[in-house]
Amino acid sequence: MEQNAIYPDLAGRSIFITGGGSGIGAALTRAFAAQGSKVAFVDIAREESEALAESIAAEGARHKPLFLFCDLRDIEALRDSVRRAAEAHGDITVLLNNAAHDERHAVERVTVEYWDDRIAVNMRPVFFAAQAVIPMMQRAGGGSIINFGSVSWKLRQGGMPAYTMAKASMQGLTRGLARDFGKQNIRVNTLVPGWVMTERQLKLWVTPEAEREIDAGQALAGRVRPQHIADMALFLASGASSMCSAQEFVVDGGWT
Repeated sequence: MEQNAIYPDLAGRSIFITGGGSGIGAALTRAFAAQGSKVAFVDIAREESEALAESIAAEGARHKPLFLFCDLRDIEALRDSVRRAAEAHGDITVLLNNAAHDERHAVERVTVEYWDDRIAVNMRPVFFAAQAVIPMMQRAGGGSIINFGSVSWKLRQGGMPAYTMAKASMQGLTRGLARDFGKQNIRVNTLVPGWVMTERQLKLWVTPEAEREIDAGQALAGRVRPQHIADMALFLASGASSMCSAQEFVVDGGWT
């Protein structure tokens, strides 16, 4: 479990990650476990998530991550997962609202039912996860909420309006919550990944044409990897970012 930086104040902290079983989420789970944090994560991919937790434990993490199966469209199940995580690890003081699904959809084919389902996956759980952990952060004297955005809407990407709308909304929620709870030392920021080379992206979307698009768009050479996102998340969770709130932190190789 390689780390570029160690944040001593994250050791032993109770961390809650949505969508922590694969892709960027798995990198987050690994990164916080490597800091000695007590990580709980929810996901719908049971087999993959269980294997991740076992792998991290086998690699020598101080605390084995706690995997909790949860379909985030079920808000009561999400609330129950937050409760179970706190029972196991203590009051949650870092929330990473990472889970999302960037399924493509043409405007003319979107139904009301499909739209509501996309919002139930990509937008609604972000608020309700925050609502569930804020009382814990208040008791603890502070905390960090990290909402995950996307450069897709900044780049005027079409073909998935429900997703890009949901991701654009993250900064509105971030800034509102940051104002409401900042005086209680609860920081809220948006982490905005660029085109991250996860297994899913490589399998479905990263074609030779897409590679040329990335090369033309990014200011930096190379590719954004899940670990780059995790590195920024660690910074935003730790006291190193103690005066950072209501902001966007973009990790996209200089594309936007």
